[in-house]
Amino acid sequence: MSEERELLRIEDLVIRYVTDDGVVNALNGVSLFLREKHTLGLVGETGAGKTTLARGIMGLIPNPPGEILGGRVIFEGQDLLKLSEAKMRTVRGNQISMIFQDPMTSLNPVMTVGEQIMEVIRTHNKLSPKETADMARNMLEMVGISADRMGEYPHQFSGGMKQRVIIAIALACNPKLLIADEPTTALDVTIQAQVLEMIRSLKTKLNTSMLLITHDLGVVAQNCDHVAIIYAGEIVEYGSLRDIFKRPRHPYTQGLLGSIPSLARKVKRLNSIKGLMPDPTDLPKGCKFHTRCTYTGEQCIAATPALTDIGEEHLVRCVYACGEFPAAGRIPGEGQ
Repeated sequence: MSEERELLRIEDLVIRYVTDDGVVNALNGVSLFLREKHTLGLVGETGAGKTTLARGIMGLIPNPPGEILGGRVIFEGQDLLKLSEAKMRTVRGNQISMIFQDPMTSLNPVMTVGEQIMEVIRTHNKLSPKETADMARNMLEMVGISADRMGEYPHQFSGGMKQRVIIAIALACNPKLLIADEPTTALDVTIQAQVLEMIRSLKTKLNTSMLLITHDLGVVAQNCDHVAIIYAGEIVEYGSLRDIFKRPRHPYTQGLLGSIPSLARKVKRLNSIKGLMPDPTDLPKGCKFHTRCTYTGEQCIAATPALTDIGEEHLVRCVYACGEFPAAGRIPGEGQ
């Protein structure tokens, strides 16, 4: 058991979007926790609910069409969902910051990068103009950009440099929690490695906890202490990095890990998880993964499995998690 105290706990968070095409069930009772100074990797396919979870923590769910129907987001002992918008503004950017997915669209094109960093600092600190500017310069230097570029505009920076500016903005007020929503998606492989290394070193230097959202298990392996696997708006497995990689128990987690290329084995074709993510406006009954699972049985369709602790804070949402999986095979009429 880790001695670090718990910083963030999410309990049964339910979020949906009401659209003209139907009700999108984005999050369906998500629960997880994160300790101080730790990094939690949130992994799942596109459409699993990763970004909705991040925006729910930040209080950035647009209403309409978004609705938070239930649950709690406990940060340092207080439920963020009960705070007013004015109070939430004092938390957002100060105690909790977020690096958004696309650096190309996250910066204001008509403001200099220096002005955008100083805006965050001014919002949460009572400093003189000179102190604010000095702090912004220091943040730029910290992320590897010369302070001489304070007066330049976003279009004068490359994609990797823009992402560094976004990181400088996110860390300007030394937040306790950093949410990084696929921070390297729009970058090439070399720049990805540089940005991730920079985030990792700054996190250690500033003693910041991090929720790292990604679909890349290689990124998770290099940066995270714990891992949460999300599927169709539900956490299906949670555990330490070692447990998830060495002892995966949910069939979805096993499928994700089985699709990673191996340097030790020669294979002609990688494994894949057949089928597609279910339509969030028409989710299957019971286990949300049963329409794609090799081990589907009658009890998988009858009821939604609970998130069960199988030991050492390793949680799994599967009826077979505590025992052996049955012989591979589908039951007649599955998915109906």
